[in-house]
Amino acid sequence: IDRVDLKTAHLLARKSGIKVEETTGTKHYTFPMRTDTSPFDDNNVRLALKHAVNRDEIVEKVLFGHGVVGNDHPIAPSNPFHAATLPQRTYDPDKARFYAKKAGGIKVKLSAADAAFPGAVDAAVLYKEHAAAAGIEIEVVREPSDGYWSNVWMKKPWGACYWGGRPTEDWMFSTAYMGGASWNDTFWKNDRFDKLLIEARAETNQAKRREMYFEMQQIVRDKGGVVVPMFANYVFGTSDKVAHGTLAGNWDLDGDKFHERWWYS
Repeated sequence: IDRVDLKTAHLLARKSGIKVEETTGTKHYTFPMRTDTSPFDDNNVRLALKHAVNRDEIVEKVLFGHGVVGNDHPIAPSNPFHAATLPQRTYDPDKARFYAKKAGGIKVKLSAADAAFPGAVDAAVLYKEHAAAAGIEIEVVREPSDGYWSNVWMKKPWGACYWGGRPTEDWMFSTAYMGGASWNDTFWKNDRFDKLLIEARAETNQAKRREMYFEMQQIVRDKGGVVVPMFANYVFGTSDKVAHGTLAGNWDLDGDKFHERWWYS
């Protein structure tokens, strides 16, 4: 059973003959802001909203603990050049209020539908409640799931989004963060970031390359247009007769290779 309903995963795990397993991979849920559109073209607005979300509560109530908090960049803990020492951004209404005041106040709409990711509407409502403590007004717009990816994603100024992630930093950044990339859903462009991204492809010194990807993650975290509150585990159920080796975390069901790698014990 792929993508087990997280609300009932604990009940499924109690059933005789069934085991529920999970892997931490690259899948992450996001709230991208169009940085070419007011008020999200102001980094004070973006920073205010990044400080205004309680990531721990969203992981607990939307993922039911099946995941970890995100740090406003798309590189997962499982990626080889993940910036583990980059300070974790936490819920801080005072900082959010500070940046909101610099922006002249914040009143915005957040579009969401569960087509974006399971629990996206609930996450948006929680976000609204968190931000209110900082004096930030968020109106949650419940969009139809039908046509969400055609009519809302990369169309509305702020919305909810799902990313399966990518197994390499270059692939992820090139797909959705490089200036002009077709799936750059924040329409963000940063010259320093783009320069580092290109140079890192040719860098053979691994220590230097790590430093470059670390800086890229920091730039996205502090200047980018996406709120990344969480990385979601891949959760699946199998017969207790199914065995396997070490699970890959680059996609669902052992990197979508379960039919090649698993066996009956």
